[in-house]
Amino acid sequence: MLKALVQYNYLQNAVISAILASIACGIIGTIVIEKRLVMMSGGIAHTAFGGIGLGYWLGIEPIIGALFFSIAAALGIATIKRKTNVNPDIPIGLFWSAGMALGILFIYLAPGYPPDMSSYLFGDILTVSRGNLILILALDILVVATVVSLFQAFKAYIFDEEFSTVIGMHTLIIEYILFILIALAVVVLIHVVGIILIMALLTAPPAIARFITHDLKRVMIYAVILSIIFCLSGLWISYTLNISSGAAIVLLTSATYGLVSVIKTADTKQAHSTNKTTRSI
Repeated sequence: MLKALVQYNYLQNAVISAILASIACGIIGTIVIEKRLVMMSGGIAHTAFGGIGLGYWLGIEPIIGALFFSIAAALGIATIKRKTNVNPDIPIGLFWSAGMALGILFIYLAPGYPPDMSSYLFGDILTVSRGNLILILALDILVVATVVSLFQAFKAYIFDEEFSTVIGMHTLIIEYILFILIALAVVVLIHVVGIILIMALLTAPPAIARFITHDLKRVMIYAVILSIIFCLSGLWISYTLNISSGAAIVLLTSATYGLVSVIKTADTKQAHSTNKTTRSI
């Protein structure tokens, strides 16, 4: 693969996009699991399909449509969550299904033959273009700059939202910014693993990183490194075995998380057993 990497631009684009996507994935994924926003992230991800369909219908770049739909869904879910007493799972489920339905409708209305949507649903990192790379880089810069500048505010909001409100922090603004950042991370990951598989790459690396440390900044850093390893390893596996890149990345990520969880659980049980034995003596 190294020889092919030098020869083919599409492989170079794939490697660069994997690294760039891992940056947003590791940072935002850490916040998602710490704040327990996994379901909301899934709702935003699936709503993005409506934007992809809209892009085909209007004849614009589908990822641009996904970006607008994702941000609209994030703001919509955040508003409903704040201003009503409705269980947040309800609007998330409605946005989830409505976004997918709108995507199918727009694709049906688009002129010509229906496009192949598998790369958007399941990911195909080998199809990333230079234009996509520029968009991913711009979104990455926006995500990193925002999180770095508001890190302490995010940290306070994540671990004690009620206290943050009491001391005068504008938690509403922080929440809206966070939801928009999740939407941006979703768009960054669409080409890498696809809409349906996004949640695994968004949550597993930070979850594994939390086995190593509970310091928020370190979890983010470790999650980024793990995401890069999973993406590049999955890319190599998909290229070698000629299988879907998104599926390879997600299966590798999920298997690693499962293995680490089993090892960690076994170590914890052994430690408890050792403590009980020591106390009995």
